[in-house]
Amino acid sequence: MKLNTVRFGEIEIEENRIFNFVLPIIGFDTQKKFVILDPNKETLFKWLQSVEDPGLAFPIISVSALNYDYTIDLPDAVVDKLKITNVESVLVMNITSIPQDNPHGTTINLLAPLIFNLDNQLAGQVVLSGSGYDISFPMFKNS
Repeated sequence: MKLNTVRFGEIEIEENRIFNFVLPIIGFDTQKKFVILDPNKETLFKWLQSVEDPGLAFPIISVSALNYDYTIDLPDAVVDKLKITNVESVLVMNITSIPQDNPHGTTINLLAPLIFNLDNQLAGQVVLSGSGYDISFPMFKNS
């Protein structure tokens, strides 16, 4: 399938790579279909591109690659909604905010990770209430 995007131009994606967000991204309730893009294999950042809105893409990162002490406990309702049966099939990513004029000021939303079930292509954003995680955790210590 061909997908037109503002940031990456026209790209070819396989339909089995499209995730259905049954738990929507906060503030983007109408956007249900996204694909993870990895245009620059030399960075830890990937992009979560909307299939429905060519101009909507979020920079995302796997916090596990950064060796942060970050563990999450998903509520049973989330496990049920995403139909998670195998923990090895779960991918956790976090939306980042990268200031254009100061990349060292990049922050990571640890409070509301994106949860992907790789077995069935279901996904969602989950707010970890009571976790103590920050919505804008600094990625670089001395920024």
